Amino acid sequence: MTKGRIIGNNRPTKDFAVAEDESEKPHLLYYQMAGKKRRAHGSWYRGATTNYHPMRESLDEPGAVEKYVGHGWFPEKPFITRDHYITAFGSCFAAEVTKFLLRKGYNVFGDDIGLNAHIIRSGEGIVNSAALRQQFDWAIGGHSPEESVWQNPDGTDAEMSPDIRETTRDIFRKTEVFIFTLGLSEVWYDKITGDVFWRAIPNQRFDPERHGFRVMGVEENRRNLTNVYRTIREFRPDAEIIFTLSPVPLAATFRPVSCITANSVSKASLRMAIDEVMREFGEDPHLHYFPSYEIITAFLPDAMGVDLRHPRPEAVNFVMRTFKRNFLCG
Repeated sequence: MTKGRIIGNNRPTKDFAVAEDESEKPHLLYYQMAGKKRRAHGSWYRGATTNYHPMRESLDEPGAVEKYVGHGWFPEKPFITRDHYITAFGSCFAAEVTKFLLRKGYNVFGDDIGLNAHIIRSGEGIVNSAALRQQFDWAIGGHSPEESVWQNPDGTDAEMSPDIRETTRDIFRKTEVFIFTLGLSEVWYDKITGDVFWRAIPNQRFDPERHGFRVMGVEENRRNLTNVYRTIREFRPDAEIIFTLSPVPLAATFRPVSCITANSVSKASLRMAIDEVMREFGEDPHLHYFPSYEIITAFLPDAMGVDLRHPRPEAVNFVMRTFKRNFLCG
């Protein structure tokens, strides 16, 4: 095998295509994909709804991303206008969303990204569901971590002043569209208080007796996201809430397994938690999921850059254009 490439005999994979005029057999199911009539085994009940996985040639169809990724998730029509007050934060991919919205003239943080709030200054560090919940518990509920678990990028403690809390509360109460981009499930935490750190623990502060590492499971992530959802609904019943999952994988894992496999677990836990929230509150017309993760990792071929972590600019642009088509007015 040549490094970085799989060598095969170029035999075509089975695509189940049949001639349009082929007589249909009663024990088979027939469907259309990529302009061809195809068949599937009909012995098994397929349910009231059946959506088939696309083939490579399907990806070139007009509207393919809406059909094969966005189906069941995208709203019937775009609803975000330039007058809406938008709050967007989370993983580093959230910064791409914010930059795109600002370039297009949308009202992110009231057009004032200089506000003194952690969700603006350190928004890219709020990458796990516990950190997201902490911001709402602190700003809206008035609950502060017992010990400092919020750090700036340089490792210093983030300020938790009444002024910053009030600014954050004011942002949340004004927000008409929340966009949350979750990133990972691997966290460091305080063994005494149970509080989760935004990031890792500053080197000079690490105490093996007090600090621990763990992977947040589906149920813990679900509880955190449900708490955020319910909190928002208490003060903004009609606010639009959009959950996304960052396609950017872990840079490193602190588990004794490969980073690639650890990342699969980290993302799967979050994706499942989001899905459970979406199903639990599925009747809420103002709750949405935007599948940026699936577009990058499953729909676009060769979407990652040379570091195999950050999407290529053209892939990011594709995701943002898809978001614009389906969520943004104008």
